[in-house]
Amino acid sequence: MPNLLTITFLILPAVIGMTNYVTADQDNPPLAVTTKREDDKVIVAFEQDKAVISVHSPRGIGQAIIQRSDNKWPTRVMLRLHLKGLEKFKVTSGNVTLEAALSSQDGKVRLWKDYNEDEPIDAKHPYWMKIRMVGNDGKPVKTIPLKDGYFEIHFPKAIFDDNPNSISLNWIDFYR
Repeated sequence: MPNLLTITFLILPAVIGMTNYVTADQDNPPLAVTTKREDDKVIVAFEQDKAVISVHSPRGIGQAIIQRSDNKWPTRVMLRLHLKGLEKFKVTSGNVTLEAALSSQDGKVRLWKDYNEDEPIDAKHPYWMKIRMVGNDGKPVKTIPLKDGYFEIHFPKAIFDDNPNSISLNWIDFYR
């Protein structure tokens, strides 16, 4: 008898939305990204041991599920979230939820784990996510709103320790 997790991942794409991704191997992509909104566009690229997932979200509020088809996740996974600002970002992997927010005034990142915003985590924590603002020229920027840039989010290896079948993402742009 299939368990609830198996049923969830068989039914979830139909409930959430379209699978919007482009990879070098369309027939058997190692990662499939399903977005909630049809107008969110995703490109998945691979550079040696790193997966780079670029999400363009015109409405500024969205959800995605990244599901692996290989036996394990790439060694490094990076998200490029094309938004003007990042009021809130959340990634869930199994029983772990990481959340981040960037200040619209100074671009400082706050990061916390498992809904406990009163106990922020720092760069020494195994679940720290490096988040930086990048301009359309690929160089770091310090001002929000971003103009044709993106938020580069490096997922910590710790969220893949249990080798989950998928991770889920949620984002809100405060300039929508």
